[in-house]
Amino acid sequence: MREVLPELMTWWRAGETVGVGTVVATFQSAPRPPGASMLVGPDGTAVGSVSGGCVEGAVYELGQAVVESGVPVLERYGVSDDDAFAVGLTCGGILDVYVEKVSRETFPELEEIAADVDAGRPVALATVIEHPDPALLGRRLVVRPAGIVPDLRVVDTPVGTTRSSGTTPALGSQRADDAVHDDALGLLAAGHSATLTYGPDGERRGEGMRVFVWAFAPKPRMLVFGAIDFAAAVARVGSFLGYHVTVCDARPVFATATRFPEADEVVVDWPHRYLTAEVEAGRVDARTVITVLTHDPKFDVPLLEVALRLPDVAYVGAMGSRRTHDDRLARLREAGLTDAEIARLSSPIGLDLGARTPEETAISIAAEIVAGRWGGSGERLAGLEGRIHRDL
Repeated sequence: MREVLPELMTWWRAGETVGVGTVVATFQSAPRPPGASMLVGPDGTAVGSVSGGCVEGAVYELGQAVVESGVPVLERYGVSDDDAFAVGLTCGGILDVYVEKVSRETFPELEEIAADVDAGRPVALATVIEHPDPALLGRRLVVRPAGIVPDLRVVDTPVGTTRSSGTTPALGSQRADDAVHDDALGLLAAGHSATLTYGPDGERRGEGMRVFVWAFAPKPRMLVFGAIDFAAAVARVGSFLGYHVTVCDARPVFATATRFPEADEVVVDWPHRYLTAEVEAGRVDARTVITVLTHDPKFDVPLLEVALRLPDVAYVGAMGSRRTHDDRLARLREAGLTDAEIARLSSPIGLDLGARTPEETAISIAAEIVAGRWGGSGERLAGLEGRIHRDL
């Protein structure tokens, strides 16, 4: 939903009603991940995508019908035996799409959630998408980590079927609320959206109730060390991929916002000192990627000593020639890093794309980060067999 939230909020604030279709589960080679949403606006506008084009027409029509009836629908789309191009996924995948009616009356707390997302505060939205009791279908539970409170100033409508955690049970019973609350916090910490299955009363080993959890975690961070021309291209690609990008360099003449307009922030500090401070402040986590582009040992080695000893970062890569790489490894071993710690380093950074320009090199680095995130091999798909998309 994140990518269509601005348009949704424009209509919501105007008092309009919108049909919202969301991917809640995928199987095989589905083209869009859970959480991808499509809007059917009051003026007939379609915004967003649930399948990259395969079933948008069918979801659009269903969205119109749901707005008219007010009854949410969970629909499965797969390959159609009769006509695969009609409403089926020609890629062979399967999608479960939940379609609901959204307005100020049906979803009064949406403003709170949008404010959290805009401010980078973690928030999860759990929605009942399947239940033996039709009265509970569409019920919502808003979940926030301890210490995170909504900005109640943004809400000027009475609370309806949506409830924040800790108040009157939203999902039919306190047991169901407690189970979904705990599991949603886990998904939020991991930054993943998913459908969870319970018994009708929240029994963890039961069946009958399915709940989709949107996990609106803050953007993952990309830390780019070294204010060089390659860093500007990496920052641009990182921003495009959805990272919160920080460029850090100890040299104020190079580390300027003017030189890095695509970065969310530019910091003048010694790299190892800045990274240490960010770790101590809790702003580095398992989704953080670190790119070291200075290829200068007085900056690189102290920084990599810190980075490679962190237990929970997604990626650490360092730029440099083969000679620079060999010298860097020798210095890291002299500094006392173990072979296991050094093995976490991607150096020379990036995949072998034959890149030469800063922009091409940034694509090479981004490709390695994406491959590491999803378990890709980095090989040409044309030379491989089997499924294209890997399971999480």
